[in-house]
Amino acid sequence: MKPSLRHSLIFLASLAVAVAATPSPTARKWTIGMSQCNLGEPWRVQMNADLRKAAAAHPEVTVIFKDAQNDTLRQRAQIEEFINSRVDLLIVSPKEAAPLTPPIADAYKRGIPVIVLDRSVLGENYTQFIGADNRRIGRSAGEWIVRQLATHPRVKAGGKARLVELKGLMTSIPGQDRSSGFREALKGQPVEIIFEADMKWLEPEARKEMESALAVHREIDLVYAHNDPGAHGAYLAAKAAGREKSITFVGIDALPHEGLAYVRQGMLGATFEYPTGGAEAIASALQILRGEKVPKRVTLPSRVYTRENLERGGDPLK
Repeated sequence: MKPSLRHSLIFLASLAVAVAATPSPTARKWTIGMSQCNLGEPWRVQMNADLRKAAAAHPEVTVIFKDAQNDTLRQRAQIEEFINSRVDLLIVSPKEAAPLTPPIADAYKRGIPVIVLDRSVLGENYTQFIGADNRRIGRSAGEWIVRQLATHPRVKAGGKARLVELKGLMTSIPGQDRSSGFREALKGQPVEIIFEADMKWLEPEARKEMESALAVHREIDLVYAHNDPGAHGAYLAAKAAGREKSITFVGIDALPHEGLAYVRQGMLGATFEYPTGGAEAIASALQILRGEKVPKRVTLPSRVYTRENLERGGDPLK
């Protein structure tokens, strides 16, 4: 064999070995840190389940979950831990807006992409926000309530229907938006809010607050709760007092085993869907990690479910 041919074959063999040893772009591994504000709510357990399911289809992604256990300081510390460990991307569902804004902004400014999921923060120092329009959901709930109460005997006699509002955590953006949108829809309508309380998204708190409302007010026509556990807690309090049949209960979330089941059983008059955004967050995370551009905000659609439309899959919000 001629020396030149032998050298060429050796070179080609070495090149083949080098190419085989070089990792392909698809072989890259990414670590995503996920800080969940609280797993004491069924809706948030579902969000984590949706994230896991979506991530399981992508072996190149590892998601590390942390539960802040409804503690803002703990969640700040978790975000700082993720920053120090240099995760490739951060997903945060914040407990409160203002206290979680600085650590999220710090991660973003250090070059770690951040997806803010469900609850927004102040400013725009993040890569993307994914969530439903809570103000619109609250307004739609108010409009539905006004229509339902239009035929109430007290309203037909020229009076006002009497409402209870059980609020989610009012230091969170969703709680504020679900209340403000709801109250927008009530302006100028023959309804009045006779009792309101912050039940912090928790069913036991909602039940306790509803017990207070029942003790003070002999006539309550409807309860608007910022989530389905809150509506269910209010229903249980009313049932214990023997007053559940004279009150309509409305909630938000529409999980199959929770809000939708309560509507099917006749406990709730309506529930408004609040999608978790888990699958959407993983899809966006992969786009970001691959260097693709994503929109700053993604607004998820919502639906309303009643006993009349439950079997056909509810109706989209207008």
